[in-house]
Amino acid sequence: MFEKILIANRGEIALRIHRACREMGIKTVAVHSTADADAMHVRLADESVCIGPPASKDSYLNMSAILSAATITGADAIHPGVGFLSENADFAAMVEEHGFVFIGPAPEHIRLMGDKVAAKQAAGGLGIPLVPGSDGAVTTGEEAIEVAKKVGYPILIKATAGGGGRGMKVATNQDELLPALHIAKTEAKAAFGNDEVYMERYLSQPRHIEVQLLADGHGRVIHLGERDCSLQRRHQKLLEEAPSPALNENARAAIGERVTAAMKKLGYRSAGTIEFLYENGEFFFIEMNTRLQVEHPISEAITGIDLVREQIRIAAGIPLSIQQSDIVFSGHAIECRINAEHPDTFMPSPGLISDYHAPGGLGVRVDSGLYSGYRVPSHYDSLIAKLIVHGQTRNECLMRLRRALEEFVVEGVATTIPLHQRLIQASDFINGDYDIHWLERFVDTTGGETK
Repeated sequence: MFEKILIANRGEIALRIHRACREMGIKTVAVHSTADADAMHVRLADESVCIGPPASKDSYLNMSAILSAATITGADAIHPGVGFLSENADFAAMVEEHGFVFIGPAPEHIRLMGDKVAAKQAAGGLGIPLVPGSDGAVTTGEEAIEVAKKVGYPILIKATAGGGGRGMKVATNQDELLPALHIAKTEAKAAFGNDEVYMERYLSQPRHIEVQLLADGHGRVIHLGERDCSLQRRHQKLLEEAPSPALNENARAAIGERVTAAMKKLGYRSAGTIEFLYENGEFFFIEMNTRLQVEHPISEAITGIDLVREQIRIAAGIPLSIQQSDIVFSGHAIECRINAEHPDTFMPSPGLISDYHAPGGLGVRVDSGLYSGYRVPSHYDSLIAKLIVHGQTRNECLMRLRRALEEFVVEGVATTIPLHQRLIQASDFINGDYDIHWLERFVDTTGGETK
């Protein structure tokens, strides 16, 4: 087992990784920008190294600075967390080349799943169901027209290197197709330096379902059930729950068996998540995330499995000690992402935390690096806390979540807590009757009632 792990990330996820290491008796190294010198994970880590100024490109994306920090502190391994370099195949390869262990998948699997077209082709070859669409990248208007004739309208144009909704456009007829193609390619080039796009059937009312996997590289792959991530605004997740209100045990087992078989065939190692659109009883592959997910705590809540601990054990070469039959799904869990944003306009709200009180009690967990006197920087993602609530039933979970949100105090900056309070009282949400477009309609109305 490792003696020292460098955590190449910041915020709540860095603190989450530190806690898992501490419980395993592993020392930690925190790297940080000058803007994060007073961050909680930096205060708690055994060692800390400043790796640059606030801008991410000069600090958390600075590969040479992170590797230098690992060298001077004598770390054995590097955990990339989420975001930043967590799905950068070149970084994973560099970590290994410099004699450290990368706590994540093999670089070739990160690279494969990081290219949307290659990932889709690989998933199809592994027996994972796909949304009907183009066989690869679409480069010309003539190709786009032919694909649309085959697939039908409405049709979705997506950047191959995309994410967060950038480089994504919908065409409802042929008149809209070529302008949408041009805009998508332009956006993709600006956002990712790559204007490649592909096309697929546009699903009108799908849910976003993802399956959590663990694979040890020794031939054992298990799944920890699914998470429903359909509550999104501008393709950014706001609230997730597990299990999904839309799936029954048979559907859950069937998709779980299919993806575990696929990952065993691929020879995958580490934690991973395969994301689907789900509509009318059918699953369609979106992408695979070759890293820990922000919403991983709800899978931990319903299974009792520490995903970060398992990631670390797998990276150390230790086979999984559990098999699929050992996984028991218990109760229901919901995660609210608490962002430092105005709850109506979603404008970022950095600043000084003047008062902070986290809710507690049975079944309540808060992952956050906040404390009174902490200054939320303006340079990074606005996520400042995750509220995770577990109950024996979905109704018990909802009641507990309502109480926990009432207790949650964050003063000095605006947060999305009021939005979550409105959201969980909406009848559609209470009934589990929503899709990936529902939240957009919800936040666009006054008083929190959907149109």
